[in-house]
Parts: sequence; C-alpha cells; structure tokens
Amino acid sequence: MSNKEKNIMPSVNRRWDKQILKSDGFSSFASSLMAIVVGLLVGFIVLLVSNPSQALGGFKAILMGGFVDMKNLGQVFYFATPIIMTGLSVGFANRTGLFNIGASGQFIIGAYAAVYVGVKWTFLPGASHWIVALIVAMLAGAIWGLIPGILNAMCNVNVVISCIMMNYVGMYTVNFLVTKTIFDSLKNQSKPVAATAIMPKMGLNQLFKTGNSSSSVNAGIFVAIIAGIVIYIILNKTKFGFELKACGFNRDACKYAGINEKRNIMYSMMIAGALAALGGALLYLAGSGKGIEVLDTLAAEGFNGIPVALLGLNNPIGIIFSGIFVAYLNVGGFNMQLYDFVPQVIEIIISVIIYFSAFAFLLKGFIQSYNKKRDDHAANANAEPDLNTTTEKGGEE
Repeated sequence: MSNKEKNIMPSVNRRWDKQILKSDGFSSFASSLMAIVVGLLVGFIVLLVSNPSQALGGFKAILMGGFVDMKNLGQVFYFATPIIMTGLSVGFANRTGLFNIGASGQFIIGAYAAVYVGVKWTFLPGASHWIVALIVAMLAGAIWGLIPGILNAMCNVNVVISCIMMNYVGMYTVNFLVTKTIFDSLKNQSKPVAATAIMPKMGLNQLFKTGNSSSSVNAGIFVAIIAGIVIYIILNKTKFGFELKACGFNRDACKYAGINEKRNIMYSMMIAGALAALGGALLYLAGSGKGIEVLDTLAAEGFNGIPVALLGLNNPIGIIFSGIFVAYLNVGGFNMQLYDFVPQVIEIIISVIIYFSAFAFLLKGFIQSYNKKRDDHAANANAEPDLNTTTEKGGEE
C-alpha cells in the first residue's frame, strides 16, 4: 500500500464513523439503551430500599434470569410473542399518525375468535385448523379496529376515546360469548382447543427444556418475527406504506396531493387491529393450558404493547427486540422471588424500567440536537480559515 493510500484510509474511516454517529439508527439505538440503563439503575435503588441485604442477588436475578437454563430462555420467547404483536399494532398506528390504545380490545377479540375456531371447527384437517384460526382472528381484529377508524375518518371522533370504549365493549362481549359458547365452568375459562388447533412446536420444546420440563415456546415466535419484517417492508419500501405515513404527518397535504386520507385512516386501524388480534390468537393457541378467563379485567398484553412500541421507537424491527427485552424482564422478575422480594416490588421495578423506556424519544431528540450543534460548530470552524485566506489574497492584490 502506497503512502498516499495510507493517508487516505484514516480519513475515510473517520468519515464513516461520523456518518454512523449521525445516523438515525444509531441515535435510536443509543437513546433506547440509555433509557434502559437509567431504568435499571432506578430499579436497583428500589431493591436497596426494600431489602438491602438481598439487593445484589435480586438485581442479578433480573439481569440473568432468562439465562438460568434453557427452559427460562424458551419462556422469554413465549412471553415475548403476544407483546411483540401488540407492540407492532401500536407502533404501526403511531407511524401513521394514530394512537391505537385499543390494542387490548382487539387482542381479546382475536383471542376469542381463534379459540372458538379451535374448539368448534374440529372438521378442519391437520395444520389447516390452526392456520384458519389465525386468519379468522386477524379478520375479527381488523373489523374491531375498523370501527374507531370509521368514526375518526367519517365523523372526526377522537380515536383515543373510541378505542378506550371499544376495549370495554370487547372485554364484556368476549365474557358473554365465552360463557354462552365455549365455557368450562370448572375452570371459569374457555375450553381447551383441539390438538390440531395448537401451534406447532417445530422442535423448540426439545431445544428449550431443562430435564423433563419443557418451555411453552412454539412457532408463534417465528410468526411474530415475520410479521415485524413484513410491517417494516410495508412502511418503508412500498407506495402504500408511504401514503399511510404521509397521512399521519399531514392529512390536509395528502388530500391536496390526491391521496384518500379517510380510506388510509381506516386501513391503518384495520391493520393495527389485525396485528393485535393475531397476538391474542398466538397466545391462546400455544398449547400451554391457558384459556380466556371470564373476568372484568382488560387484557394486559394490549397495554404492554404501548411501552414495547415506545422502547422500539415505533420501528418494527426495534419492536421485535424490545418485546423480547420486556419479556426477559418478566422472566427475571419471577426468579427474584427466590430472594424474598414480594411480587409487588418486582412489578414496581419492571414498571420503572418501562417508564424510563418511554423517554427514549426524548433522549433521541437530545442526541440528534447534539449532533447538529457539533456539525454547525465544525462548519463554522472550517469557514474561518477560508475567510482569512480570502482576506489575505485581497490584501496582496
């Protein structure tokens, strides 16, 4: 390599480093990482206050709980599956200018549709049973999401208010339908689905097991990951996704440009509803023995999708990783009870971490502002020598 090439290489590397530091992806990753670190530190302080002698052991449990054994690692993916889907639902709506706080209602509606098909439609052969159950769940969720979409597009009803009301309507509707159609009175929940309606394990139950005890992870995690990739492609690589995002930025400008903004609002809520409903179907078709309980309580998975979307900065790929991270915290929280921490303390720690994760957008703004100031300073510094050179030349003339 010549001396000239050796001199060029460091400058090229420095240029690439600057481009990486200024990239939107780096600022997004850095802001989320900073929020997680701050949240964990606050969580450790809570442990110190509640039980100083066991604080270090408890903090280690929440950090390493998912890696204790293969079964726990499998449970991380099992718990991550539904919240990845609800996170995608909330994140997709946010990218299109809508706040889908109705993921809980869409989630439970999709869960009921899938379980009903799994219990009643036993005439479906083999693998077609669980596939049809997923499709029916997505259709039910899309219809449920379409209702607040129509109200917002046609009547200008605030989508947040209508989604909140639809959450309660969905909860009570499912409670009524479960008791009338697929109720197991002994367990106060829905009946178990047929074996053909259970998601295939694809060997994951053998991979993620400890002794004779297997985790509940199944093919649902792959469905969630594929859904995230598909949503990323739709939003960033297609004309349809561009129009949806454009309507989120400025509806009036889209209308002026000839884009049907009302139709796109309804499409956005339909897709968001289908994603949340798919999460409900994947959870209750996992074959873990979980059924739809008849309780006057909104599905927590729907609301957990909000911090997952915030932590992932509404990026579908980021939401996949943030969903896995939040599930990892939950599994670690279960192991903290070995150190005499009551469940309420565990919930506080997880809530604090999620709360600080919501500040990821704020931290991202700080990082971008810092990069801009640094670029402006560098530009001014480079302009001063040029000005001095010009002044000298003018003096010589």
